[in-house]
Amino acid sequence: MITLILIHPTQPIPVNRWMFENESIVRIGRAKDNDIVIYNSVVSRHHLELWNKDSSWAVVNFGANGTYLHNKLVTQTSVADGMVLRLGRTGPRLLVKLGPVSNSLNLTQPNLDPTDIKPSDSLEEDEDVTRIEFLE
Repeated sequence: MITLILIHPTQPIPVNRWMFENESIVRIGRAKDNDIVIYNSVVSRHHLELWNKDSSWAVVNFGANGTYLHNKLVTQTSVADGMVLRLGRTGPRLLVKLGPVSNSLNLTQPNLDPTDIKPSDSLEEDEDVTRIEFLE
């Protein structure tokens, strides 16, 4: 299982989350045919994919504006629990969690870059945000 959590652009709180249990590929981008659709000017139509092979996950960038981990451009990398991916240098941030995630999500974790996330908040189980648009 992999869970992706969209972090609010100006506040350190989760905006939405998506859980995938049996998918071998999770597609993220601006186009409607993605598994996760994020409307943002720096997000490409088909920005990145997460590949599940042999019980481990990998991130593969396809975005014109890149995908960043700790402010470094990544083309392809292994997924680590708690990593934060940024779509574009200034775009939305996705927290990646491997395994089940509780409804009360603590965004202050030792393996996170403090510039990515600050305080904690919770994500209600029944929250559902299907279209997110960021103004920059």
